[in-house]
Amino acid sequence: MAIPTIDHFFTPFDTTPVASQLPDRFTMLVNNKPHALCLLAAEQLQTHLTNQEEWQHNFGLSDNNETIIGKMFGVLVVTDQQNEIGYLAAFSGKLAGGNHHEKFVPPVFDSLANNSFLNNGMEELSRINQDIKKLDPADDVQINILKTIRKNHSIALQEELFDNYHFLNQAGKEKSLREIFTTASYKNPPSGAGECAAPKLLQYAFQHNFKPVALAEFWWGLSPKSNFWQHGHFYPCCREKCEPILAHMLIGIN
Repeated sequence: MAIPTIDHFFTPFDTTPVASQLPDRFTMLVNNKPHALCLLAAEQLQTHLTNQEEWQHNFGLSDNNETIIGKMFGVLVVTDQQNEIGYLAAFSGKLAGGNHHEKFVPPVFDSLANNSFLNNGMEELSRINQDIKKLDPADDVQINILKTIRKNHSIALQEELFDNYHFLNQAGKEKSLREIFTTASYKNPPSGAGECAAPKLLQYAFQHNFKPVALAEFWWGLSPKSNFWQHGHFYPCCREKCEPILAHMLIGIN
């Protein structure tokens, strides 16, 4: 008998659910409320966020003078190949300055990897900025030449970043970020597309043969810019960045 492979991102529930608690179709928010199993998963994840000591991130929930960065987190209830019920967790963007933390699925594309084209490209942009600062303000011709080089380099870097994001659906069909947004009649993907929690969760599920059951995202921490994001509240996936991606990833799912 084959021994099931242990997946370190698959988290069992503290109290094992039974099959009758599963929804009859893939569920996100219904009337702005998450499925009961997503609530349980979120409660477990929030306990981990409160008690973990692996990393430090200022959510604004305690007194300190650092920049407050609230964060969107997601939970995806799944069943594995042995029909065990558990959940996967993810955060939007980066957390504590990094992409990889215990309990959270990895990014679709790791732009922070050592010697990545993005890091090298950002260093080149910094070098160009320094060259501009060294010039005499009256040297308009050379300054404009460098600004044009900087702009072209930045555009090329952004396009290469888009081309490195590829998203799966349940059938195993893969599409690049630019292909997805072109199909949805966008000129270009918005900045940060593909970095939200929901695409990360579905990507990992499809890569590792988990069946998605229900998904929910909640905000953790204070909102740095407005009162729209409320600590502990659940929100639908964003339309601008996620809707075209999810339209591809959820093809074939009831």
